[in-house]
Amino acid sequence: MNDLVAKAAIDRRIAEIIQPMMESMGYELVRIRLMSGKATTLQIMAQKPDGTIEVDDCAEISTAVSALLDVEDPILDAYELEVSSPGIDRPLTRVKDFAQWEGYEAKIETDELIDGRRRFKGQLAGTEGDEILIEIEEGTIGLKFEWLSDAKLVLTDDLIRDVLRGRKDAGQVDEAQFDEVQTIVDGDDD
Repeated sequence: MNDLVAKAAIDRRIAEIIQPMMESMGYELVRIRLMSGKATTLQIMAQKPDGTIEVDDCAEISTAVSALLDVEDPILDAYELEVSSPGIDRPLTRVKDFAQWEGYEAKIETDELIDGRRRFKGQLAGTEGDEILIEIEEGTIGLKFEWLSDAKLVLTDDLIRDVLRGRKDAGQVDEAQFDEVQTIVDGDDD
């Protein structure tokens, strides 16, 4: 089965090490990537089961993961550890993500050509077993989760508004912050 949480072998190895600890701390691993360039960075995206995460949570995860990886030492070179939220235009890495974000626009890529294409953009229409349903111009289609190589939400005004409304309702954003962003999103900043 394709794994969008941890694609490369080293990512999967690191996930095997840190995921049990993160779950025991009350967090879910959304995505992990060891990226190299000028500097090597281990990027970890995490959230609580309710989909939220705060800066203090990221710091707590960073401290725990850093200590665990110092002991296990799966990465040969020096690296920087980056722990963050998945963000509003989050990657969709688990079947449950596609059901949770049903009704929102997403971009999905597949490993193989499906009816002559690898890229699909449209409105998520939920899941059916191991298939991701997406409404594209031609109609609603099902893509097996194992076929996917990448998937993420598209940043739209509706997505921003709904995520912020959810944070406001949960008491994470106050009324003034919500109204300020709502004005920007709606374009009523005259």
